[in-house]
Amino acid sequence: MRSAALYYTGCEDDHYQPHFLDSCFLCHRTLGHNSDIFMYRGNTPFCSQECRQEQIEMDEANEKKWKISSSKKSTSARKTTDSAKESDTKKAVRTGTVAVS
Repeated sequence: MRSAALYYTGCEDDHYQPHFLDSCFLCHRTLGHNSDIFMYRGNTPFCSQECRQEQIEMDEANEKKWKISSSKKSTSARKTTDSAKESDTKKAVRTGTVAVS
């Protein structure tokens, strides 16, 4: 009889895939069916404005770190290219006419 009940409901505990609106992304509290859900960046649910704001601040801090590290990399890459250009301009070059047969 138990297997018939599982078949009837259509879900077994072993194969249950939680829905993305089941819990808060940050604190993992269960989101109620009759309560407000605060969304961020499309499909990221939060139980409160505070949880959402905390995630926003963490994302902004990570983006700022990423921008700083990428700007350092591009600056060092520019220095390398500039020094390569400098060494290219210091090379001796012969000018004149060349005859090829």
